[in-house]
Amino acid sequence: MGIQGRTRCLVWAISVAILFTSGHVQAQRPVGSMNVIDSCWRTDPHWRRNRHQLATCSVGYAGKMTNNVGRGMVNYVVTDPSDDPLNPKPGTLRFGMTSIKGKVWITFQRDMNIKLAKPLLVGSFTALDGRGANVHIASGACLLLQEVTNVIIHGIHIHDCLAQGPGPVMGPDRKVVQLGPVDGDAIRMVGSSKIWIDHNTLQDCHDGLIDVTRGSTDITISNNWFKFQDKVMLLGHDDGFFLDKNMKVTVAFNSFGPRCHQRMPRIRFGYAHVVNNLYLGWGIYAIGGSMEPSIKSQANLFIAPQGGNKEIIWGHSAIGSFKSVQDVFENGASFSNSVARDVALRPNYRPDQSFEVAEGRAVRLLTRSAGALRCPPTSRC
Repeated sequence: MGIQGRTRCLVWAISVAILFTSGHVQAQRPVGSMNVIDSCWRTDPHWRRNRHQLATCSVGYAGKMTNNVGRGMVNYVVTDPSDDPLNPKPGTLRFGMTSIKGKVWITFQRDMNIKLAKPLLVGSFTALDGRGANVHIASGACLLLQEVTNVIIHGIHIHDCLAQGPGPVMGPDRKVVQLGPVDGDAIRMVGSSKIWIDHNTLQDCHDGLIDVTRGSTDITISNNWFKFQDKVMLLGHDDGFFLDKNMKVTVAFNSFGPRCHQRMPRIRFGYAHVVNNLYLGWGIYAIGGSMEPSIKSQANLFIAPQGGNKEIIWGHSAIGSFKSVQDVFENGASFSNSVARDVALRPNYRPDQSFEVAEGRAVRLLTRSAGALRCPPTSRC
């Protein structure tokens, strides 16, 4: 081999060595583009052995979910996708939700499709953790959180939820509850607090995807993928339910679209911090409000629909306070502020709720993993 050939080989070897020695830096580069919730746990290749770490990663009004772990917590694995609303079998999701007292962390043995015959009443101090399996709750009833607290719902596909008539159903602590009719929402919260809804994929439901109603508060809705839905997210029960003045909700790192029409979210009375979300168009509007709510839209990316309504907001100054800060607007999107520049509409988070807001230009990266994740069996999620 000549000198020139040896030189080329030496350059090649040095280049390969540099690539291998800098592998740690290359591997960490995607981590730098993760949002603050994901970087808390997805960087751990042993996340399966450390599932409960997730409880330390929530931000926003839900705060940390550490009440869900620790002393007295029971790990329960769903092995059977069937459902019996009044006599649930061991191994089913409803059995784990109704028959275990105290804290329960629910996981899934394998991929499964669960068709609920009646709404599933989620108990307090429950973590529903779908990571590592492809879990669908679909084509029947869906989830109802009724006067509960400290709930995590993570990593589930929830779709094609149907309206249900009244009837009895077994609830937490094996108490039979007489439910009235339900409208067909994916996740409905009634009088509940400290709820974290993270990394779910929600779509195609009869009514809406998420309802926060009747005094529910301290809610974080993050990293979800909402798509193919008319009415997406309702915060506040109705115009006469004044208790919702105390409602506080964080909506962060979600992806809205394609084909989301309205209510992303729509809020009555309370306060919503809508931050670092991606909006892939809308129909009637993206964010709306009535009954004097406060909505701070911060560092979101709004991509207006082609040829449709470019205005993001539904509502006006007489019925609410809407403020855009650091948002990014594309394709002609526009936001009608209803408060003066010196009005901050701060979320006033506690230290355990606060988080650093990223620039709106980074939202595509921050939300690229929104929705239920496909986690490999032996590496980082």
